[in-house]
Amino acid sequence: MNMQRRRFFGVLAVGGAAALGAGYWRLPAGPAPAALSIDAALVLLQRLATEPLVSRQGWSPTEVFNHCAQSIDFSIDGYPELKPAWFRQTVGPLAFSVFAARGAMRHPLDQPIPGAPAIDSPVAVSDALARLQQAFARFAAHQGALQPHFAYGELSHAEYAEAHVLHLYNHLSLIQRG
Repeated sequence: MNMQRRRFFGVLAVGGAAALGAGYWRLPAGPAPAALSIDAALVLLQRLATEPLVSRQGWSPTEVFNHCAQSIDFSIDGYPELKPAWFRQTVGPLAFSVFAARGAMRHPLDQPIPGAPAIDSPVAVSDALARLQQAFARFAAHQGALQPHFAYGELSHAEYAEAHVLHLYNHLSLIQRG
């Protein structure tokens, strides 16, 4: 029984790796909206704060900013739900390594963080944007241990910073100046 389970997870991991490898080439190849750093993301967010924003589809800009802030806060405080350990030790880290290597992330842009509260507060775009900027600043200043990512598992501070910026930039692909 234990051998069958190990074989099943091995096949699953290999299948996941193949799918991620194929998906690597489908990731956007164009330039990111800014450098892949928290400082560059904060400068970009400051510029966005001066313009009206609309979503081309899916979540509103307010929901996007609240969602990204949640993710950053959860990296410090802990995610409400985690994927199974086998996933966080195989498929999740592999996905992150593909995103990091490509310098771009692609994930469902209308999918909430598992177990997270609603992303409807704050309601005003400016307040949600300020919440996101505060979350980035809090993360940048954080010196303690970080919590495992719900899908990617254990990440260093630098890896988490990259993940947060890639995550934001992926969501910004559907937001435009109004």
